[in-house]
Amino acid sequence: MRACLKINNWRAVSFAAPLFFAALGAAADGDPEKGVRAFRNLCTPCHSLQPGRSTTGPSLSGIVGRKAGSAEGFVRYSRALPQSSIVWDGQTLDAWLASPQAVIPGNSMTVLVGDAAARADIVAFLVATQPAGGGGRTDLPRVPEGTLDLKSAGPGTTVAAITYCHDTYALKMGNGSVLQFWESNLRFKTDSSADGPAAQKPVLVPGGQQGDRSFLVFASPGEISTMVTPGC
Repeated sequence: MRACLKINNWRAVSFAAPLFFAALGAAADGDPEKGVRAFRNLCTPCHSLQPGRSTTGPSLSGIVGRKAGSAEGFVRYSRALPQSSIVWDGQTLDAWLASPQAVIPGNSMTVLVGDAAARADIVAFLVATQPAGGGGRTDLPRVPEGTLDLKSAGPGTTVAAITYCHDTYALKMGNGSVLQFWESNLRFKTDSSADGPAAQKPVLVPGGQQGDRSFLVFASPGEISTMVTPGC
């Protein structure tokens, strides 16, 4: 989501009306089919639609009708969200995307969607696919998650051993080749999800720039200290 315009005058939303009808009213001007594209471009860098799969932000599966700050298994909420009384529907989602701080002051979301049409399309997509009480549309195109299945990584990207000498990491790959990285160009990460690497089989993932930087993804933090050994 790209930061654009902020809402200037946000009126408090009434939560007394049934969630489904409030959601329909707020999403009436949006196009859920356009919302697929807008959601993919603006939201998937931080959010998944898979139940229980959270990335930078919480999973948005089942968000319509859910209380703010209550996605199962997500532990990185700012204190402000679970302490609020807001329930997500079409109106509250639209206001949140326009200006998160106006809706729940003190939260940690910094991205705004200033384009009202894009907001309406995203909300229409979320409401159409997962309205309160279920029964959402199933004919809309699937939104790609953009995640890698690191458990299926081949021997050319799976790391068997890691040595450190002066300022250089040497990675012995699963296919027997050895790759060397200046220490600042190799970033260590962990992925404990079902798509993360197998235990003791970290995976090397390109990290951009000119091809000289990469991420080494481990299954758990403890593997970093046990697999990296000094050796020149």
